Amino acid sequence: MNRDLKKVIRNIPDFPKKGILFRDITPALLDTDAFEEICNLLCERYKDRPIDKIAAIEARGFLFASVLAYRLKKGLIPLRKPGKLPWKTVSESYALEYGEATLEMHEDAVLEGENILLVDDLLATGGTAAAAVKLIEKLGGRVEEIAFVIELTELEGREKIGATPIFTLISF
Repeated sequence: MNRDLKKVIRNIPDFPKKGILFRDITPALLDTDAFEEICNLLCERYKDRPIDKIAAIEARGFLFASVLAYRLKKGLIPLRKPGKLPWKTVSESYALEYGEATLEMHEDAVLEGENILLVDDLLATGGTAAAAVKLIEKLGGRVEEIAFVIELTELEGREKIGATPIFTLISF
């Protein structure tokens, strides 16, 4: 199947606040063919890459990264908000338009020299992904690439992430 995946992304104006056009992936999750195609495209891209583990950004990144980890037989690293992981963690804080946020992961999730694929549903301003890269590098890992289902190009998130390679399936 080779369909226009933009057609299964719902546009919601003025969410979460006036002036924002929210790109909603839930129709793609409900459409079994679309969800399968997204997962197949990502798996095909990474099946022969030198990846040791897959890191997922909470929460929608978990949806795609778990499929990739299962199909590619790689460990899955959840990157979560503070207080959600039950063991010793490392953290990385980053700026938001309206304040600050933090990501955490278990301190033993990444081993020195491991190649990590980082996965999330959406690249907007890039702050969360940039913090995730720093978190992985803090433990000695290397981000092989960051995979997003959607990229909002007008927000220029790639610039905030820097030199880390980025792949997206759908661009708006």
